[in-house]
Amino acid sequence: MSQATIELLTAFCDALNRHDIDDCLAMMTDDCEFLAVGGAELQGKTFAGQDEVRAGLSAAWKNAPDAQWIDAEIFADGERGFVISTYTGTTADGARSEARMIDAFTLRDGKIAIKNAFRKNRPPVNV
Repeated sequence: MSQATIELLTAFCDALNRHDIDDCLAMMTDDCEFLAVGGAELQGKTFAGQDEVRAGLSAAWKNAPDAQWIDAEIFADGERGFVISTYTGTTADGARSEARMIDAFTLRDGKIAIKNAFRKNRPPVNV
């Protein structure tokens, strides 16, 4: 299971970096959830179901059109997977973010059921 999970998460990371929403959603369950790094809720804004996750991921890419998750380290254990990476992105107003982060994934039936994102709270960087 761990190798299959690592392969799934590697493919998911590749799709995120290509901003390929259809490919991302194909790797997620119909009732998937995306728990964003920010929002008023305890775990950040929750996007539930394929339509909301599509909107949430698409908004992240719209807010930072050059968003990338680089230097990924991928770990898996049973129905859990973790991706540690560096998020980089530039907003329309020119603010550049670079911060280490982790995505904690819950998997079910060979797909991603939950993507729970955590990122260091770092001020914009000068480039």
